Amino acid sequence: MLQRHRAPGIDPRPAETVKGLEHLKHEWVVILRWLVEAHVEHVVVGPAGEAIRGRADAEGAIAIVPSPYSRNLDRLVGALLAAHARLRIGDGRETAPMRFSAATLAAGERWTLSCEITYDLDLEMSPAERYSELLYEAGRFEIEPGLSVEVAALEHLEHEAQVALTGEEPEIRVSRGPAVPQSSS
Repeated sequence: MLQRHRAPGIDPRPAETVKGLEHLKHEWVVILRWLVEAHVEHVVVGPAGEAIRGRADAEGAIAIVPSPYSRNLDRLVGALLAAHARLRIGDGRETAPMRFSAATLAAGERWTLSCEITYDLDLEMSPAERYSELLYEAGRFEIEPGLSVEVAALEHLEHEAQVALTGEEPEIRVSRGPAVPQSSS
């Protein structure tokens, strides 16, 4: 049986990041390489996005917003199955098996997964409009020679960090105070 359409497994070879991105975690580069090899369209968000945009002290699992279209979700499901992905529970030390399908992924808001036991991946599922907006404002960065990824705009990453910190959407209030009389000279 031909297996040319089988999704690739995770290749743990050492990361060879480009100059300026040496601070990226090895796990992040491995996951990004795997997603690109599996032809999964996505935008990088979360700590990995912050690190790619220059924040050297970013910590946490790599998070992506995958393209919500059915063919892309099918490719993502195939890649997750090839990587023996499991659902992370609680603090992430425990995992549970999960049946993956494009419909299941699309029905959730956020999936916290563990792939091949050592690689954590968070999927931020969103409506097509949000993905399109992220992609439109994203920047393309070369992580390794021949490996480029789309990374969310800095404004989105800051907004996401604020929501994670406070649990609430930031609110901007514009109020008009009493008019200040101008002095005539």
